[in-house]
Amino acid sequence: MFVKKASPVEEPSYVSTHAFSDFALDGLVQKNITIRGYKTPTPIQDQSIKSILEGRDLVGIADTGTGKTAAFLLPLLTKISKDRTQKVLIVTPTRELAAQIQDEFRLFSHGMGIYSALCIGGASINVQARQLSRRPSFVIGTPGRLMDLEKRRILNLTQFNNVVLDEVDRMLDMGFIHDIKHIISFLPRPRQSLFFSATVPEATKIVMRDFLKDPVTISVKSGATSQNVDQDIVRTNGKDKVEILHDLLIKQEFQKVLVFGRTKWGINKLEKNLVNRGFKVAAIHGNKSQAQRQRSLNLLKNNQIQILLATDVASRGLDIDNVTHVINFNAPESYAEYVHRIGRTGRAGKKGVALTFVD
Repeated sequence: MFVKKASPVEEPSYVSTHAFSDFALDGLVQKNITIRGYKTPTPIQDQSIKSILEGRDLVGIADTGTGKTAAFLLPLLTKISKDRTQKVLIVTPTRELAAQIQDEFRLFSHGMGIYSALCIGGASINVQARQLSRRPSFVIGTPGRLMDLEKRRILNLTQFNNVVLDEVDRMLDMGFIHDIKHIISFLPRPRQSLFFSATVPEATKIVMRDFLKDPVTISVKSGATSQNVDQDIVRTNGKDKVEILHDLLIKQEFQKVLVFGRTKWGINKLEKNLVNRGFKVAAIHGNKSQAQRQRSLNLLKNNQIQILLATDVASRGLDIDNVTHVINFNAPESYAEYVHRIGRTGRAGKKGVALTFVD
């Protein structure tokens, strides 16, 4: 059934040149890092925190799962702790990524009296308006909702003297380039601008030129696909794919599994089939509300289900610990989407397995 692909050559592991205690971070930020159990900075944290603390603009070329959220949150929280007039705008391509950054923010800002507003589609704009009326130091959101709030005069973008664009290549892929340029046009100068992207195509470089001033560039890209992911093909040879999936999911090592399909209809059908077979499973796709999608994600994160089914709406930016397997029940439409999907496993130095069904 399996056709084994050659494993990638192991790269030498990165050795951090700093401990978190070496950085001039706020004392409460340091305490919250310790509480989270973080000891050694990841490569993107090791190389970028000092420059961000110094107020430099920065380009971080890094995949998801490399610790880049903490790389910008830790120094920006320190900056706000010293000067409460500073405000930070964080723009992300997807609701899920924005919600995850909000979760990280809460952990690292605990006890600091620094607050945030999450401004994303699929959630109540009235609730977000109330949050913004309290003048939070951080606003985390997706381009469409941020634009909507600005047009309604609920969000004043001219107040933000710090801005983070996260997963810029993904935002451009999703057609947000005009929204991004519009949002940037309101931001004051001088400001500190941080720019994170897994790849830097030409369209991304155009935004960078308009957005950044004398930036530090840090690249912690490894190969195109994760060195920690063992990639296999599963040849179906005309057999029922659900039966093959069933036989895999009952194996002991398939403890926390993401299964990707092509269509919302197909995912819903597969969910019903697996539930009828007794599996603990949930699904996320574009027809689900933001609350439903977040609930399903939390079930997997908290080990209340074994399997999360998803369309490609979920393939980028999800940060779920200890995903053991990614299964491409339907092949992705592009190599880039394949890389994004399998990047949900083999994270934070752990090993993972990616399986792709092929007829």
